[in-house]
Amino acid sequence: MGRPSDAKKRLMEAVVELLWTASYGSTTIDHICEKAGVKKGSFYYFFDSKANLAMAALDEAWQHHRAELDSIFSSTVPPLERLRKYCDYNYKIQAEMKAKFGRVLGCPMFCLGCEISTLEDQLQKKVNEMLDQKRKYLETTIRDAHAAGLVDAPDAAGRARTLFSYYQGQLTEARIQNNLEIARGAFAGTCELLGIKPSKAVLA
Repeated sequence: MGRPSDAKKRLMEAVVELLWTASYGSTTIDHICEKAGVKKGSFYYFFDSKANLAMAALDEAWQHHRAELDSIFSSTVPPLERLRKYCDYNYKIQAEMKAKFGRVLGCPMFCLGCEISTLEDQLQKKVNEMLDQKRKYLETTIRDAHAAGLVDAPDAAGRARTLFSYYQGQLTEARIQNNLEIARGAFAGTCELLGIKPSKAVLA
């Protein structure tokens, strides 16, 4: 097994990878322990269940992801440039995962949320909270773009939900078809959904 000091970290890293590349239902505690190089007894020293581990691992991964989103969606960055950078960031992550695992994996939280929404109430709640936080970045950006006269979107929350659904739909379709090109035009689709004229998008 791994050193006592890093066993917990290895378990959290292992479950995130297994949930992303496979599924929650097909991932067992034995699979997680084998992937992490940790004995089963050590698993139960740190976690009560697979769901408990998944929630802890999602929290850990989200902290890292949120730091990157904070940079992308910084208020010092023009609103349309934030959206462009977010689309580029999503594509870059998917390209890296495909290079590593040989497949397009889509959004891990969205894939997990779809699978466990009727099975694991606490885990479903955790996933939903994280997705809501991601959507808030878009809402703030759209509100700023509206205030700057770049878009006509008085209902920023509603537009953000539509835009978020568009991104997640693209990534899910890309995963199903194993075709990353589906997600390549995300920013062009963003401009269309928000009614942004090409000239404004270029100058943003």
